[in-house]
Amino acid sequence: MQSLLGAVHHVNTLSANINALLFTEAGGEGFAEGRNPGVGCVVGLIPVKAVDAGIQDVPGEAKPGSPMLRTIAPGVDQAASVISRIWFTGTSRTCAASSGMGAILATHILVSVLSGLVIVDKPQGWTSHDVVGRMRRLAGTRKVGHAGTLDPMATGVLVLGINKATRLLTYIVGTSKTYTATIRLGETTITDDAEGEVTQARNAADVTEDAIAAGVAALTGPIEQVPSSVSAIKVNGERSYARVRSGEEVKLAARPVTIHRFEIHSVSRIDDGRVVDVDVTVECSSGTYIRALARDLGNALEVGGHLTALRRTQVGPYSLDQARTLEELAEELEVLDMSLAARALMPNRELSEEETTEISFGRRIAAGPGAGTPDAATAEKPAAAFAPSGELVALLADTGNFAKPVLVFAPGNGTGAGAGAEAGQAK
Repeated sequence: MQSLLGAVHHVNTLSANINALLFTEAGGEGFAEGRNPGVGCVVGLIPVKAVDAGIQDVPGEAKPGSPMLRTIAPGVDQAASVISRIWFTGTSRTCAASSGMGAILATHILVSVLSGLVIVDKPQGWTSHDVVGRMRRLAGTRKVGHAGTLDPMATGVLVLGINKATRLLTYIVGTSKTYTATIRLGETTITDDAEGEVTQARNAADVTEDAIAAGVAALTGPIEQVPSSVSAIKVNGERSYARVRSGEEVKLAARPVTIHRFEIHSVSRIDDGRVVDVDVTVECSSGTYIRALARDLGNALEVGGHLTALRRTQVGPYSLDQARTLEELAEELEVLDMSLAARALMPNRELSEEETTEISFGRRIAAGPGAGTPDAATAEKPAAAFAPSGELVALLADTGNFAKPVLVFAPGNGTGAGAGAEAGQAK
């Protein structure tokens, strides 16, 4: 215990019992400001279920500053998934390097507790993989994934899952997305965005606003879209962009997407009208390439076009209002707990205590009220099932008169009864 407290700098144990563990700074409430012990050093934990964190309770009266905990169980990897915020510090050192085994023990507890979504406002110039790497360092775990790539040029909402919450990502990937963008008419680039060299320039001075509006309308609704050739789509096992960069001409097959909204906000004429910038908002189905929309609009108007700015403002139920920059997250890592994330993402089902127990063991229960209707929960679009406490227990699919678990998140079921049905983590 003393080694653990050594890792959690200037922290005393105030209380611990079978239900809760709380660390706070010595002699005060909250967390000290102005100290920066290094990357990964825990400066505070919110209460969690001690039994689920692998911590054994010691009966008796607690005194401020007295160690109440007897054991840090080996192989700690299960914990309560309900967590709101956890505080880190961060510069260039690791807590493990300066604090030895105590830091390792603290990290084990931290990793087990920290499961949820982080909504990042991705900066321009970063790949989605770069952001995942940064989050792995901030959260102290390698189990981090994202729910849909953003191009390096783009900014905005990138949904990350940490630990157990990576299992929710496959259900987020397929949700609709919303973007604000600027389309430049009059220039074509090899990448269909501003990062590629201009391959053709045509004067757009004669393009009218009515023609632009008509072109946008033609690209609204269900369409067949050919993805940009400089994309991560694989062709015979190799990324399309790699083939293009090697000099190969790549032609990708069209795929169905739906443009729910394609709204023009402003039209600006630049360089005596030689090029025209169109500011738009696009709400679309998963798999849509906004660069391809810019390209296709320019081609329809016979002047060419490409994307000069792109910002994702919404992914499913998660919006830019919830997003934090990497700098903000380095100061305070805000994690949306799995229960809240699932409630916003999918249909909800409230379970009784008996149903909670059955589902926790991977057993089936009676089908939900939507069974046999178009609203029935399926393996692809499951319902989120919650215990009377409000904790996320499982994702359920209705099959006939029964509901079966697709995934189980109950404490003590790290892989879940339905783990075999789990889709892969988003890349």
